[in-house]
Amino acid sequence: MKSTTFLTILVTISVILSSAFTTPPRWVLIGQKEANFGPDRDVLKVTGNDIFKAIKIKVVDAGLDMMDMDIYFENGEKMNVSIKKNFSQGEESRVIDLPGNRRRIDRISFLYDTKGVFKGKANVLVYGKK
Repeated sequence: MKSTTFLTILVTISVILSSAFTTPPRWVLIGQKEANFGPDRDVLKVTGNDIFKAIKIKVVDAGLDMMDMDIYFENGEKMNVSIKKNFSQGEESRVIDLPGNRRRIDRISFLYDTKGVFKGKANVLVYGKK
């Protein structure tokens, strides 16, 4: 009886400690690009050796019409993301899951158009989920 109680307490403590030290997935800034006025194609080179499960985009400072996005991985594969969207200032994209669940990104190519000259240039922030 004592050994069963001791074993139950030991298992409970180990579960509590293991969950306390598990870090939840977090979003980190991969990089940013300032969009010029008019249609523009930009490439964001991703530096570092980080592995990501997903990405998302946030547009700040002005609105932006996103027309196309391609993600290039370090192994040479390419993922075309269907993201035709008119972003308002401060708006985020949906979460874009990467194939294979954990990938190293080499670069991201965007085709977009800043909405208004009077509102200034839009900045595109890219976040990766580790």
